[in-house]
Amino acid sequence: MSRIRATVTEATRRLAQAGVESPESDARLLVAHVLQVSPGELPLLDLRGRDISAGEWDALEDLLGRRQSREPLQHLTGLAHFRHVTLEVGPGVFTPRPETELLAGWAIDTLRALAAGSDRAPVVVDLCTGSGAIAKAIAAEVPQAHVHAVELDEPAHAWAARNLAGTGVDLRQGDAFAAFPELAGTVDVVVCNPPYIPLEAWESVAVEARDHDPHLALFSGDDGLDAMRLLEAHAATLLKPGGVVGAEHADVQGESAPAVFAATGRWREVRDHQDLAGRARFLTARLAR
Repeated sequence: MSRIRATVTEATRRLAQAGVESPESDARLLVAHVLQVSPGELPLLDLRGRDISAGEWDALEDLLGRRQSREPLQHLTGLAHFRHVTLEVGPGVFTPRPETELLAGWAIDTLRALAAGSDRAPVVVDLCTGSGAIAKAIAAEVPQAHVHAVELDEPAHAWAARNLAGTGVDLRQGDAFAAFPELAGTVDVVVCNPPYIPLEAWESVAVEARDHDPHLALFSGDDGLDAMRLLEAHAATLLKPGGVVGAEHADVQGESAPAVFAATGRWREVRDHQDLAGRARFLTARLAR
């Protein structure tokens, strides 16, 4: 038998030794998952002298071993939290990252402003939707928007279908950079978290992503910008005049990713945006014509 605090301490030690980036947070989440409570309830359980049973300890041992081997935390719990929504995730789909919430927030703020200034429902397309994280967040926070999403990879599309069921999002499977031809010239906002890692950067990618996220969602040519170039061209066909696009990129692409848009002459107000750590994170641009 083991008390809660001692268990979290031991789990933290083991995860730190394995090189997990956030060992204490992950330990708390795994212990809470096994006990079927929220992490915030753990101190109260500890005060009450709650013990961990032999069965619960066996379950935790299994999860700790898998996390020590760098299986993503979200695969172990089956859930990922993104802004105000919860997503089911697992093998075969890109795990949503907290930094992508900034891109989603930009899209949500833009759509809210459009909805407030018009009687017409704004139209948004989420390309490379993956788990459906951005599309689901938009549908939840801007319910008046018409949300469309697309994912090419079949396993990832299945996860998106599960997460977007009942949201009203128009989800399709297919090539993101050829999708929704019937919407050409009518879309207000295009948002995309494309693959953007250069192939040569394989060794530098975190084990959790490299070994468990679909490579289709990670790598994008020699310079990491192949998908960005395709996005630029397709967004230009989807958007109405004055419509806007937002796209995440690697922190080292703060100049090269916006340059993809600036070089074509089709865009104005091409800007880059930083994350909370001051790193270049996503670009936005407005269709000029």
